[in-house]
Amino acid sequence: MSAPRSSDPGPSASDPSSASSANPPPLKGIKVLELGTLIAGPYAASVLAQFGADVIKVEPPRTGDPLRKWRKLHEGTSLWWYSQSRNKKSLTLDLKSPEGQQIVRELVKDADIVIENFRPGLLEEWGLGWDALSAINPALVMVRISGYGQTGPYSDRPGFAAIAESMGGLRNLIGYPDRPPTRVGVSIGDTLAGLYGVIGALMAMHHVRSNSGRGQFIDVALYEAVFGVMESLIPEYGMFKVVRERTGASLPGIVPSSTYLCSDGQYVIVAGNGDGIFKRLMHAMGRSDLATDVRLAHNDGRVAHTEMIDTAISDWTGAHTLEQVLAVLEAADVPSSRIYTAEDIHADPHYRAREMIATHTLPDGAAIDLPGIVPKLSGTPGETRWVGPALGEHTDEILASLGRTPEEIAALHQQGVV
Repeated sequence: MSAPRSSDPGPSASDPSSASSANPPPLKGIKVLELGTLIAGPYAASVLAQFGADVIKVEPPRTGDPLRKWRKLHEGTSLWWYSQSRNKKSLTLDLKSPEGQQIVRELVKDADIVIENFRPGLLEEWGLGWDALSAINPALVMVRISGYGQTGPYSDRPGFAAIAESMGGLRNLIGYPDRPPTRVGVSIGDTLAGLYGVIGALMAMHHVRSNSGRGQFIDVALYEAVFGVMESLIPEYGMFKVVRERTGASLPGIVPSSTYLCSDGQYVIVAGNGDGIFKRLMHAMGRSDLATDVRLAHNDGRVAHTEMIDTAISDWTGAHTLEQVLAVLEAADVPSSRIYTAEDIHADPHYRAREMIATHTLPDGAAIDLPGIVPKLSGTPGETRWVGPALGEHTDEILASLGRTPEEIAALHQQGVV
């Protein structure tokens, strides 16, 4: 079941304090100023906006965030933009101008969080660094996302997710050992950094409010966000000098867990690495001899016989279609799955039942499917109140809230400040 269309452009559709649930959203009243572009910083702000934070996104006049022109466009605007910028207000502002910088300072006075992902030092050049902003608002929390962090010998280098995924150790693990390293099909380094930024911001806000603490800044490096999920990569090297390498579809040291070809040319993922699951898998395949083999009772024994186990599974899947394999494994309670495409996801009843695909309406009346909200809070769930805004859609409204007169706002437009 998809969520209601957010087709009403009236006041209730653009009010961050509104919520469809009986309770107000968990971040109602939290004010966020987003100074970043593209993915990492804006993704962090998007998560906060989905749970009720009032997010003002600052964009360059005339051009806006480059994400507006990335990948597939509808009437000149990226579909990705509509998703990532949902629930945000767009303020165009030339941050290089003294007038634009002054407007940021005024907005910071009652902001809870500032999110930025410029190269370290740039905001300081504009008089908008941490020291300057925290002096205006001592309780401010500032999320600073960059390629290499705010300190260290690489801090002034430009950093993108592709570079961070390489330095963080991820790229070397993706692909097959006889081929060059490949990549995940999304900018996972940016997304991870954004999530770490959200975690840091919420912890810092808790400190401010619960422990009578002052604000602080959160230093998130893209490469460290990737490195932080590298599991046992460094402990294994530190103790055994083992360099973890690319292994294709299998997961070495955890058996069986791999991708297997079926008779109809489709692939199935089988994760039978739990001791009990392995026995059920072998019985379901008609290999009770392996299910009762004491050498294979536990993972360390199965690792020693990886090739034998994978061959047995491959022989079985290769004799059946994907649907036949999935039916048998589901009946045996063995974790398994087809390789989902976007088409599979869009049609899947479980996605629909959990409202993970929600249909909304664009300004021109066209329907757009957006990903549902993650995570799901039972009492104060997040929601999409409106899709990504037009460039500068809320500029005059925000400037008026700061006390600017219509004449002053018109002058800022004429000067190119907004």
